[in-house]
Amino acid sequence: MSTLLHRYLGRDTPLARLQDHAARLGRLQGVLAAGLPAQCQFACRVANLKDETLVVNVRGSAMAVRLKQTIPSLLAHFARAGYPLQGIKIKIELPQSSPERPAPPTRAISDEARARIETFAATLPENAPLRAALENLARRSRP
Repeated sequence: MSTLLHRYLGRDTPLARLQDHAARLGRLQGVLAAGLPAQCQFACRVANLKDETLVVNVRGSAMAVRLKQTIPSLLAHFARAGYPLQGIKIKIELPQSSPERPAPPTRAISDEARARIETFAATLPENAPLRAALENLARRSRP
C-alpha cells in the first residue's frame, strides 16, 4: 500500500472505519468456517456484524435450516474464539440470475407455402381461431 494511502487510512476517517469493519468481517468468516461442518463451509458467508448480531448469508433454504439448528453451538464457538455474540441471523441469498435465453431459431416459410396457408385460411369462417392463427403465421413469415 502506498505511504500516502496508508497515512490516510490510518486516520479516524469513514474509510478507515470501513476498512476495520471489513477486516473484522474477514476474521469472523474464518471463525465461522472453522465452526461449521465441511459441507456447510462454502455455502455460508458472513455478511455483517450489527449490534453484536452476526448476519450470515446462506445459499439455499435447506442449508439455512441446517445452519439454524447449529446456532447454539456456533454461538459457543464464537465465544471461545473471543467474539461473544448475542445472536446469529440467517439470510438466504437469492440465486444468481439465470442466463438469458438464446434467441429462438428463425424459421422461414417459402413463398409457395405461405400462399397456400393464406388460401386455406381464407376458406375458414371469420371467427375461427385456426384462421386467426394461420393468418398470424403467414403475416409473421413474410420477409
